[in-house]
Amino acid sequence: MHPVVKLSVPEQTAAHLREGMRTGRWSGTLPGVKRLAEDLDVSRNTLRAALRQLEAEGLLGGRGTGRSRGIMPHGMARRRLRVGILLHDKLAEAQSKNLQLYMQIGQSLDAAGHEVIFAGKTQVQLHHDAGRVAHHVNSIPADAWIVVAGSREVLEWFARQPLPCLALFGRTGDLPLARTGPDGLPGYLEATRRLLALGHRRIVVITRRIRRHPTPGRVERAVLTELAAHGVATGPYHLPDWEETPAGYSKLLESLFRHTPPTAMIIDEVAILIATMEFLARRRIHVPEQVSLVSTTYEESLAWCHPTIAHLDWDNAPIARRVLRWVAAVRKGRADRKTINYPAKFVAGGSIGPVGGEISDR
Repeated sequence: MHPVVKLSVPEQTAAHLREGMRTGRWSGTLPGVKRLAEDLDVSRNTLRAALRQLEAEGLLGGRGTGRSRGIMPHGMARRRLRVGILLHDKLAEAQSKNLQLYMQIGQSLDAAGHEVIFAGKTQVQLHHDAGRVAHHVNSIPADAWIVVAGSREVLEWFARQPLPCLALFGRTGDLPLARTGPDGLPGYLEATRRLLALGHRRIVVITRRIRRHPTPGRVERAVLTELAAHGVATGPYHLPDWEETPAGYSKLLESLFRHTPPTAMIIDEVAILIATMEFLARRRIHVPEQVSLVSTTYEESLAWCHPTIAHLDWDNAPIARRVLRWVAAVRKGRADRKTINYPAKFVAGGSIGPVGGEISDR
């Protein structure tokens, strides 16, 4: 069963206005902000946020400062777009927070009159191969594409295409593509600094290959730079390569804990965190007494963990709104290639602590 996505008050207000315009309660122009806010019993800021959303959807047209917003006649409605979404991996394998974001985006685009098409294959299934991605994407009649956690190679291919593309997560760098998602840098740095303050030096960052190749990503570079600033001689130990299979990750863990076991690990993705915790439990390595753990995302299921898991968190709502504004710009024929990210914050938990006892070879 999919999780229920709760609408914010501005989103509920926008839905109410949208329905009122559809049924004819309002026509021509909307009342002024003061009167409409009073009629709907919401604050003016809430109403303005709802009006901005409807403008982005093309349902309202601004008529200048101080003038009421005009309701766009059906004959003037901008054309419906078919928005393709190329996922990184299957929806069934998506982390719950990401799944909620995809649902919010889909609901917002549907409410704005667009059609959302999920590509039949994911980037993982296409082996992150630009040629295979090109063949698959070209077989789908979409007007614009949202690429989730795209590899550099895949995003470079999209940047060369005439179709508009927005990277949701992913490494755009200097590519002429729009990009949005959580900015993990503040959270990663806060977690790293907290661990350094607790005496940790053997801090290992576990990420997927697309975050390490062809060069480490922005947040990974920042963590290595922070370690170096504290006198840590960084190298492959701190950002290891590994084969992205259960057996490959198990092999990496065996290698890491054989001679100079890490005292702290920053782990991308909850599935990898769970695999790590299972490995530690089998080896009778205690968290946080012998190793501290930080997850770079969070799922509700982790609330059952004791001690609580230190993690990064962010608000999905502004990301979904940014995607809606980008699609609205595409519909108007405007080129929007802005990178607009939203900061992730570090949430301390019971899975981190000061450097403890050494882990003996087993």
